[in-house]
Amino acid sequence: MEDTAISNEGIGARVLRKEDARHLRGRGQFAGDIKIAGMQEIAFVRSPVAHALITSRRKPAGRETDVLFAEDLASVLPITTRSSIPGYKVSDYPALATDRVRFVGEIVAMCVAATRAQAEDLSELAEIEYAELEPIVSCEAGRRPDAPLIHERWGDNLFLATSFDQGMEEVVASAPVRVDLELSTARQVMHPMEGKGLVAHWDHRAGQLVVQTSTQVPHMIRIGLAECLGIPQAMIRVIAPDVGGGFGYKCMLTPEEVAVSWLALTRKGAFRWLEDRREHLTAGANARQHEYKITAYADRTGRLLGLDAEVAIDCGAYSVWPFSACLEAAQAGGNLPGPYDLKAYRCRTYSVATNKPPFAPYRGVARPGVCFAIEATIDAIARAIGREPWEVRLENLVAGAAMPYTNITGKHYDSGDYPASLKAVKEMIGLDRLRARGGRDERGRYLGVGFATYTEQSAHGTKVFATWGLPLVPGFDQAQVKLTPDGALEVRAGIHTIGQGLETTLAQIAHERTGVPLQHIRVTLGDTALTPFSTGAYASRGIVMSGGAVSVAAGIVADRIRAIAAHLLQARSEDVIFQAGRIVAGEASVGYEDVGRAWYMRPDQLPDNVDRGGLEAVGAYKPAVDGGVFSYASHAASIAVDPEAGDVEILDYAIVEDCGRMVNPMIVDGQTFGGAAQGIGTALFEESPYDDNGQPLASTLIDYLLPGPTELPRFRIQHMETPSPYSAHGLKGVGEGGAIAPSAAIVNAINDALKPLGAVIGQIPASPERILAAIAAAKPGAAA
Repeated sequence: MEDTAISNEGIGARVLRKEDARHLRGRGQFAGDIKIAGMQEIAFVRSPVAHALITSRRKPAGRETDVLFAEDLASVLPITTRSSIPGYKVSDYPALATDRVRFVGEIVAMCVAATRAQAEDLSELAEIEYAELEPIVSCEAGRRPDAPLIHERWGDNLFLATSFDQGMEEVVASAPVRVDLELSTARQVMHPMEGKGLVAHWDHRAGQLVVQTSTQVPHMIRIGLAECLGIPQAMIRVIAPDVGGGFGYKCMLTPEEVAVSWLALTRKGAFRWLEDRREHLTAGANARQHEYKITAYADRTGRLLGLDAEVAIDCGAYSVWPFSACLEAAQAGGNLPGPYDLKAYRCRTYSVATNKPPFAPYRGVARPGVCFAIEATIDAIARAIGREPWEVRLENLVAGAAMPYTNITGKHYDSGDYPASLKAVKEMIGLDRLRARGGRDERGRYLGVGFATYTEQSAHGTKVFATWGLPLVPGFDQAQVKLTPDGALEVRAGIHTIGQGLETTLAQIAHERTGVPLQHIRVTLGDTALTPFSTGAYASRGIVMSGGAVSVAAGIVADRIRAIAAHLLQARSEDVIFQAGRIVAGEASVGYEDVGRAWYMRPDQLPDNVDRGGLEAVGAYKPAVDGGVFSYASHAASIAVDPEAGDVEILDYAIVEDCGRMVNPMIVDGQTFGGAAQGIGTALFEESPYDDNGQPLASTLIDYLLPGPTELPRFRIQHMETPSPYSAHGLKGVGEGGAIAPSAAIVNAINDALKPLGAVIGQIPASPERILAAIAAAKPGAAA
């Protein structure tokens, strides 16, 4: 039997998050809260130049054991990310730089002291000399035939180049409408509330290296550390404590984790490193620097016939483990057609190495840039033929009746009605009313409205990751569920919560299957010694994969609870239901504690043929079709642009989203609103620029702008629920969805507002400077 719980706490219930109580009271335990007797602190010496040979290194006299260079870690292997994709080039990312540095912020030395302040003082005594080399700071520079090489053995600066071509020649020859665009997105940092950090120590009793690290993927980090340190995985325990946001930055193995773990392994002590904000802004992994050259072909009504694209990704100096530098380009090329019905497509992608920090799989990976590119293309076609962009967009969307749908790149969209979401958000934003107001407000600002529709491939499975050639391919997620002797339920899963509410939603799924009240369900996550294997939290996979595993395990335990309760109630198992926190058959009932007591403490009350599996089980799960399940949404923004200052005010923002069956609508709202706020940062504020010498120009929060409460609108949201036919309970991921569409919707709204001036924005963030430059360029005689 399935889903027999009758309560207001299961799937679909808007219950308060279990984890919030400790966080709101300041009782969480993050890496910075961990203290171990005798623990020492780490500070790193980082390269001040983007590209250079290291010509000499000298330790301060008398402190030689407290300052460590690469030669001290000679036994440590570099972080090496391999791929089975033909043409992919491997980069070795050392824990400490060896003979050269390849970006500002690369680690050159590790300094150890009793306090962080003392370690930083010590770092200033290390003497390191550099012979600077010409840096590569753009995709264009990296692709020049005569460009200096970042990795000498490669012969060029491309991690990978790919191409896809289907049906373009006929379209190019016959299409009556053609538009050409050059678009770009800025480099960003992830900026979680809690930076990266870890505490590593040697557990003498267990004979294990224990690494407590702020990570989304504890089981994968154990695999990576074992490879780099050359020790068995059984000698390593990785624990993810409370994690203050991840956004993909905490889902890769970092040099800091390798270096500090080696120190604890070698010296059999306890050591901690906590990233400060300047380190994060300048040396932490980056994301989202894309360049698009797009030629779109359409008929005279705006029906999209073909798309010809070139995508260049500025990937930084090294491949990150395990996702590689090429995941971004793979996502960009595969997702560029979006939810649009496209018959011809050609795309070439270039993953370019530059002298910048490596790329990480940021929230949404390439999808915000891809959504911006395809949605800007749809609006450009509409401008070219003089039609309303909303209408052209609607006519090009995959029809709801066509689901499931396989697009031109082979992506299999499982369920949904994209046109319905666009129609609904159009009504929410009041397009007809906005158009009736005219183009300017009482303050002389230009008014505009923009739309964007996206599809988010969530819970990518074995098939997708194997196609991408990654070294670590996810398979079945696992979870363990146990009824305790006093009738409580313990749920353990290898995934981790980084703010997305999994302690609550996994408990809701366990309650749905077993009927145990939510207050009596305890969820343990992210400890390799206590939880079954999972590749972790990324790609909006948690509720689908780990939720599915919890459902399987809880279902097994539920059947065993039902069988024991049936014996106690002298009823048939099929007549037993879970209701109001009790186990009921007819007019009689027993408590979960009665079942637990009978199994653990009074087995003499049970028949000999009772299920010998006991009241705990491990369940494994992946969807029946593991190419991913597809969430989607339409966003709409109405904005006002000041033509004198270039400022943008978001007047209204509407969202219609469909993530399948919602486990907790309150959490879906929070995830969507938080993602949309992040997307507004991408659209209008966030940028990590570099100068011609590869120096980062946004090293503090004075330079790196984030949206605050005064920059955010009051989001309005409606939900559609189209269950996936392939996943347990019809669930789809939602974690990254809110962040994908805002940049496209907002920039489309800006371009709609600027249409009377003939100005067009093709770069995000759409800063005041860029808006004013576009207005100036559109004025007669501006080119002269």
